[in-house]
Amino acid sequence: MELRPILSTLRRHKTAASLIVLEIALSCAIICNALFLISQRLEAINRTSGFDETHIVRVQAGGIGTNDNAGALTQSDLAALRALPGVKDATVTNQVPFNNSSWNSSVNLTKEQTHQNLNATVYMGDVQFVGTMGLKIVAGRNFTPEDVVTWEDMDKPNSKVQPHVAILTRATADKLWPGENPIGKQYYSWGDEPTRVVGIIEHMVRPNNNGGFGEFEYAQLLPVRVPYTVGGNYVLRVDDPGQRQATLAAAEKTLLGNANNRLVTEKQTMEEMRSDFFRGDRSMAWMLSAVIVALLIVTALGIVGLASFWVQQRTRQIGVRRALGATKGQILRYFQTENFLLATLGIVLGMVLAFGINQMLMGKYELPRLPILYLPIGAVVLWLLGQVSVFGPARRAAAVPPAVATRSV
Repeated sequence: MELRPILSTLRRHKTAASLIVLEIALSCAIICNALFLISQRLEAINRTSGFDETHIVRVQAGGIGTNDNAGALTQSDLAALRALPGVKDATVTNQVPFNNSSWNSSVNLTKEQTHQNLNATVYMGDVQFVGTMGLKIVAGRNFTPEDVVTWEDMDKPNSKVQPHVAILTRATADKLWPGENPIGKQYYSWGDEPTRVVGIIEHMVRPNNNGGFGEFEYAQLLPVRVPYTVGGNYVLRVDDPGQRQATLAAAEKTLLGNANNRLVTEKQTMEEMRSDFFRGDRSMAWMLSAVIVALLIVTALGIVGLASFWVQQRTRQIGVRRALGATKGQILRYFQTENFLLATLGIVLGMVLAFGINQMLMGKYELPRLPILYLPIGAVVLWLLGQVSVFGPARRAAAVPPAVATRSV
């Protein structure tokens, strides 16, 4: 099709054409970044935690006043919890995933360095932790009883007691020693003495979003037997997921019956914990989806309105072309080509704006760079939207009889 008449017409209607180009550009920029943000939220929501979420429940207990025998009471609690029907194992830990707790520590490869290699969350547990949580060790071994130290010994004034071994996530090990076997490697994190890596866990997420998506699995597990007063998280692994609520009720009754000076502050399945933790991300994804739909509707209405206006303004021109032999298909393609040119110009400008918006989001919210894949996706969506939106007015223009179109308006 000859483009000269189309370009000539657009030059005579610069304001209207510019408004459509600007509308498409803004829509392209916002839609590309919104799609990217939605994908980031969905990736986080659906990301594997490494924990056996369908078989895990958690009861959090807090003490009233002080308890000098918290360590002994905790071991008594665990023995009673493991004896409950349907409970496969139980452990106590300082923190659990999807809980926004924040036990973190710097990780250094040498004692003298002043800048950390990374910041990792710190889980503490005994030899039952890995099995209770359903974590998968892909290299090395689990803790042995000889590896475990107690929180009470570590917490004494001027204590030099510290854990000397650790289990790291694969993400942490790959960051510290890329391409190397991490088993037996040493690093500095807790205390003055080095910590030796004895095992690697495939996945184990942080309890929060500290560090963003790239640091979601920077975690270390230390062999520390903590009392319930440190975090208060009793974690139970059940045989039958259908009995989780009954197990939670039984666990609460057991803990309260074992000591009358404490309260059960929370009891949840891990699936409920994940759902609560990502509630804001789901809401954000739905909100951004609504924004995309609203933008597409507004853009479509703008294209339909402008095309209808131009059909009305160019009725005589259309009639002349029809009288000179132009077919309905040629008139239809004329308006579709015109829209395609405007959409292409708007999309090119929108891609530039999309990267600009992404740079701003990267600076303020530490988001990753917008992948180039989202630009052609946004372009195709807007091209298709433009063609669909202009089809109705263009079809009406093509259906105008030459005798009617050439009348004076």
